[in-house]
Amino acid sequence: MDALRSIVLFVLVAIAEIGGAWLVWQGIREERGLVWVGGGVIALGLYGLIATLQPEANFGRILAAYGGVFVAGSLAWGMVVDGFRPDRWDVIGAIICLVGVSVIMYAPRSS
Repeated sequence: MDALRSIVLFVLVAIAEIGGAWLVWQGIREERGLVWVGGGVIALGLYGLIATLQPEANFGRILAAYGGVFVAGSLAWGMVVDGFRPDRWDVIGAIICLVGVSVIMYAPRSS
């Protein structure tokens, strides 16, 4: 059950952080205004909050694992929101990152 909860939280955190960064990007780079930037700042704050809900207690482990989720999630976000089409190297890299996340977060450890 902890693994499922952790995976759901990683997905939510990815949406909050990537979405927040995208909103800031849109507000500044695409000149959509401060409301977009403000929405991004709020989403980025939610990212920090949601990350604390992980069942794993080690901040370093959570953040390291999230790095891999961020890589894969960013490519997925680009595909869905911006029409980006990753090449095979993008996909291979994302898979490698997710394998790393699995090892970091879910490998059996002695107490």
